[in-house]
Amino acid sequence: MTRLIHLNGPPGIGKSTLARRYVDEHPGVLNCDIDVLRTLIGGWADDFAGAGALVRPAALAMIEAYLRSGHDVVLPQMLVNPDELARFEACAARAGAELVERFLMDDVQGSVARFGRRGGSGPSDAWHDQVRAIVAAQGGDEVLERYHAGLHRLLATRPDARVVVSVEGAVDATYEELLASLA
Repeated sequence: MTRLIHLNGPPGIGKSTLARRYVDEHPGVLNCDIDVLRTLIGGWADDFAGAGALVRPAALAMIEAYLRSGHDVVLPQMLVNPDELARFEACAARAGAELVERFLMDDVQGSVARFGRRGGSGPSDAWHDQVRAIVAAQGGDEVLERYHAGLHRLLATRPDARVVVSVEGAVDATYEELLASLA
């Protein structure tokens, strides 16, 4: 059975990094990084949220089509809203695929600190600056703490989801834990 592997977690925890590594080591798996897809929409830097709203239905259609083709998809995306998560869960179900949820988590202080130290934007992560601006405008560290709490509340409602402890600076160990959780 094909799988939609959802890597959930707070901003800066390593979702995109682990997704890229996973697809590099698993030929045929699609990395559907919605934040990257946003950057393909004209004017995305001026309206990050608007670009996300435009690209989300396209991402869902792409995920469903790819799963139907018999291939796995990795989705590195923070989803805190249960209704939004339900859209992706329904997408997997329509394609006859399994939704596999992994929450990449650190403690709240570690998550906030990691976001503050997140690397500079390169061409593949041009959206990082937008996320920084959104977080700052919404309340900085306090909004990151709310995201963290919201993820824990969501996790409590997802009995099949597993936590993968994301240790800062230990990408290899975190990746190995992710792989073990998917076996």
